[in-house]
Amino acid sequence: MRPTVDEYRHKGLRRKLVDVISAKGITDEQVLSVIGNVPRHFFLDSAFDDVAYEDRAFPIGEGQTISQPFTVAYQTQLLQLQPNMKVLEIGTGSAYQAVVLAEMGVKVFTIERQKKLFESNKVFAFLKKYINIKFFYGDGFLGLPTYGPFDRVIITAAAPIVPPKLIEQLKHGGMMVIPLGVGDVQQMRRITKNADGSLSEERFSDFSFVPMLEGKRQ
Repeated sequence: MRPTVDEYRHKGLRRKLVDVISAKGITDEQVLSVIGNVPRHFFLDSAFDDVAYEDRAFPIGEGQTISQPFTVAYQTQLLQLQPNMKVLEIGTGSAYQAVVLAEMGVKVFTIERQKKLFESNKVFAFLKKYINIKFFYGDGFLGLPTYGPFDRVIITAAAPIVPPKLIEQLKHGGMMVIPLGVGDVQQMRRITKNADGSLSEERFSDFSFVPMLEGKRQ
């Protein structure tokens, strides 16, 4: 059962969370504001209510997790978002990252390969108000060619390679934020598609994500 009430206590815990991730290096004021406004406990079972605003990941079923708030803020900050950009997210999961993106004022196209998680989000009442999020059940490696090209691509799972089809769907001048690598630790990369179609890559901190897998799962 998901919580549906955002109490004063939750708001206070969010303010503390913002202080924590700010101290860890998140400097984008809009990102901090959004993290402070989105009720993360709504995305978790009520059993997690007392710990929902700790800066750590939690299981959400199907072997997936809701990402650590610092990680969500870190990837969002790297995207350098502008209002009305089209953003492709690979790995909807709990939809917490998708909502953070939507609150940043962009149009979100998010893909989930786990049918149960996709179906769960379809009946998640809180998401109904986000008309700027479109949800898809599919293979993240394939992206959404019909809806591209995208200004930004964010991958929220450990990618073994930079998926070539997602690079194809990235606009010239667009950016992809991707945790790259196999094993327990991945390095966050930001890949920019230059005007001539060539790619530039920046390397950032190490993180730990669940693996990005091909295909769809019923």
